Amino acid sequence: MKILYAIQATGNGHITRAKELIPYLQKNIEVDVLLSGTSADVELGLPVRFYFKGLSFVFGKNGGINFWKTILQMNFWRFLKDVKQLPLKEYDFVISDFEPVSAWACILHKKHCIAMSHQYILLNKNTPKPKKKILLSHLILKYYAPVSVGYGFHFKPYASSIYTPVIQKELKSINPIKKNYFVVYLPAFEDKKIISVLSKLYKTNWIVFSKHTKEKYQIGNVKVRPISSKSFNKKLINCRGVLCGAGFETPSEALYLKKKLLVIPMKNQYEQQCNAEALKDMGVSVIYDLNQKNIKFIEDWIKSKKIIKVDYSESPQKVINQIIIDYIKKISDDKRIHRFNSATT
Repeated sequence: MKILYAIQATGNGHITRAKELIPYLQKNIEVDVLLSGTSADVELGLPVRFYFKGLSFVFGKNGGINFWKTILQMNFWRFLKDVKQLPLKEYDFVISDFEPVSAWACILHKKHCIAMSHQYILLNKNTPKPKKKILLSHLILKYYAPVSVGYGFHFKPYASSIYTPVIQKELKSINPIKKNYFVVYLPAFEDKKIISVLSKLYKTNWIVFSKHTKEKYQIGNVKVRPISSKSFNKKLINCRGVLCGAGFETPSEALYLKKKLLVIPMKNQYEQQCNAEALKDMGVSVIYDLNQKNIKFIEDWIKSKKIIKVDYSESPQKVINQIIIDYIKKISDDKRIHRFNSATT
């Protein structure tokens, strides 16, 4: 059996998850990798057969996606060409982690495609949603990488097709401790805005990991560091708490490590708004902007001793096994249908 594992590289979470899942697949299956997108700061560390520009989102500097820059940098003609030319005949099926080239190519070439992502599960009726639906973001979530069959990951197993987060082995193998600093990862905010707020909380030490700098520097009680997965993991393991966006992987890792967690969902980003609702239901602190008005809230959060308990010990092998079982069942069903159609013609 040979499959194509397609990964969206807008953001780091998809690559981080793939690094853990692909070795489980490779135990019994030949796996080729497709990577599209341009915004990730984490290396996959595995051979990649196909690289595509795909359809990437551009982070803004004030808490949301810069839709104008996102549209300007998209090349739809190139995207359509990549979709048409992606060679899928040699693969039994495709696994898509919210990756658009492979998802649309499977529709065009009638190839079986299985979603295995956090985004796919957000469309499930059982998962928490914000009261105010952001129509454009909802449509992007639904049609960006359309797949009708799949599995996914969420903070809680809201349905049978939903599994708990995949945690990096590096984080599982170390006992977390608490040193006197907080980790910050807010890629949709510019450094200047982050510092302007956190410097007011001068009794607290902050380490900010930034997409907007290539050099480390410090202003007062705020240390700013360029993105490095190794350095980030080290600081995450040893911190007192985490202030981050309402993505999926970083909050999941913070919860797993029993860190105090405060999230700020990106503006007009439906996925993060959904995540914020789920985290809020679990008891995690949520604010909707980083500004002077929220300093008192952040200060109270720093003083709080509240830790959310989770069980993320589930092995990734479980979802891999289910995908293989369901694919074999699909092949068996297709053969029965073919034999029936042949017998009646």
